[in-house]
Parts: sequence; structure tokens; C-alpha cells
Amino acid sequence: MSDRRFRFGVAGSPTTGAEWMATVRRAAELGYSTVLMPDGLQLPSPFPSLAMAAAVADIRVGTFVAAAPLRTPRQTAWEAHTLTTLTDGRFEFGIGTGRPVAEQQTVEVGLPWGTARERREQVIETLDLLRKLDGDRRTPIMLAAGGPKALALAAERADVVSLAKDATTPRSEVAALAAELRTLAGPRADDIELAMNLLAAGTRPLPPWTKRASGVDPDELESMDSLMLLRGTPQQMADELQRRRETIGATYITVNAGYLEDLAPVVELLHGK
Repeated sequence: MSDRRFRFGVAGSPTTGAEWMATVRRAAELGYSTVLMPDGLQLPSPFPSLAMAAAVADIRVGTFVAAAPLRTPRQTAWEAHTLTTLTDGRFEFGIGTGRPVAEQQTVEVGLPWGTARERREQVIETLDLLRKLDGDRRTPIMLAAGGPKALALAAERADVVSLAKDATTPRSEVAALAAELRTLAGPRADDIELAMNLLAAGTRPLPPWTKRASGVDPDELESMDSLMLLRGTPQQMADELQRRRETIGATYITVNAGYLEDLAPVVELLHGK
């Protein structure tokens, strides 16, 4: 389905600067193309964290993803453009309407949560402002898409699309969503990179936090062959990713930083493929 080459990213949520710098340097050493930071008041702020990352290693950096309601559109566009400028184009801007946990956090920062439509319009306004700030330079955009309106926006504006479905979504449904995206994108379909995030890779037992992240007990998650998992030997995992590329079109694979070493042999096997 896709002949796009694979690339790999690491999503971190560090608690100290030393931990973050070690993750960034190790990701670069192992051949990962990007380090990514989620967004939320329970974590370090993504924009300064990514500035630090870009300063210590020759690696791309990205938000995964910035929650639009936590900042005004002008503020978010300013932060994104600054990173694009100071990293000499190594920044990728992931933005979304915010996970449910962000609703209470918007109250803490004194901003409205808004309706689904208002939050989507905030994303659009942010992208428009960023384009104006960028001028001749263009920041790559990542959008998460699950519903029809988000999918249409991603088809029109995104360079990278993360298919936003939960851990229990069957492969056939994810493949259908990817096909719908390509149809909506029309002539620019080949320019869109499909991303898939992994909670875990390799053979180690799933830790308890995977239930918080997925809403599913670890044993159940294992038994349902969830796309959020990549299990087996390095060759088995590489083969499975190639199947996902053929059937879904996903070629940008990101993994939780706790499994950075587990996925590394697969990164080596598929480097340049």
C-alpha cells in the first residue's frame, strides 16, 4: 500500500533534566529520528523541553500533541514558530483539541475548555497564525484524527496524521479510517505520513501503567492483538511493522520512552527500508 520509508520516534515524559537528556542522546545514538513530548500540566512544558532536546543531539523534536485549549492560538503559534526557527527546521508541530483530562487543566490556567467545535476552530486558528509567522519556512504539522471532521481537517492540513483510535479498535477499522483519509486527501494523499503510537514493544510483561494509558487490563490488551502493542523478537516485530505498512499505510512508528531499547533492534533492521 505504501512505499514510504519507516522512521521512528520516542515519546518521553521526563521528571528530571538529566533523565530527559539521557533519553534524547540515547534515541539519537540508536537511530530514532525524533523525540516527542506530550502536553499537560502534570508534565514538564513541552516547548522548553524540546528546545533542550534539540540543543543536545542532532535529532528532530515534536509535540505529541499540544493541547490547543491550554494556550491561546497566538501563544501556541509563537511557541511553535520559535522552535522551528531555533532548531533550524527540526521541529514538528503536533496539535489537537485536547484529551478529556485537559478540561480541568484549562480551568487551572484560566482559559475556557469550549465545545468540540470551538476547540477544533482553535486548532485551525493556531495553524493559520503559525503559517503567517513562518513566512517562507513551513513547520510540518501533525494532527490526530478519529472522527469525520478531524479526519477532513487532517486531510487538508496535516503532513503527519496519527489515527486516533483506542487500544481496542480492530485492525480492519483502523485500515478503513486510513483509506478514508486517503480518499479525502485526494492528490495530496501520498504526501501524508501515517503515524502509529506504541505503548510497548518486545517481550517484557506489560507494566501496570498501561491500563491507565489504554483503559484495558494488560492481560486483555495482550490477548486482543492491539495495534498499540508490538510484540515478539526483533525480526517478528519488523515483519509485523511491514504488514502494517502494507495493510494500513503506517510508516512513522513512535514508542513510549520506557521501551526505547526494546524497539531499537527493529529500528536497525528497518533503517532505510
